[in-house]
Amino acid sequence: MPEVAPGAAPVALCDSGELAERGRALVFDVLEYGRPVRAFALRVDGRAVAYLNRCAHVPVEMDWNPGEFLDAERVFIVCSIHGASYDPATGRCAGGPCASGRLVPLLVTERDGKVSWYPSQDIRPAFVEEG
Repeated sequence: MPEVAPGAAPVALCDSGELAERGRALVFDVLEYGRPVRAFALRVDGRAVAYLNRCAHVPVEMDWNPGEFLDAERVFIVCSIHGASYDPATGRCAGGPCASGRLVPLLVTERDGKVSWYPSQDIRPAFVEEG
């Protein structure tokens, strides 16, 4: 799991109820090393997880429709380009051309009915809320 950036505050993503078990993912923008990239959060086995939307095999976005990452049986995250499949609980390659690769995880928490993620040294919010 990535280390939280020093002094980083959680970034609210959604209400907990918006992530249905093995349902449609919430897609959001982040910056990795200062470059824009998409990320996604979904619920697996009752727990919110999040990853960069980038296949370990070829660095392309994986969803076959916006927010749709899981196979027809809702068991694996599947890359729509080459069919690499990943365990949604761990992000590890489960089959296909991703070999021993894994998805890049984001640290997410769920408290008081809200899902949030914590920026790391390498992955930061794409937009900073003005307060």
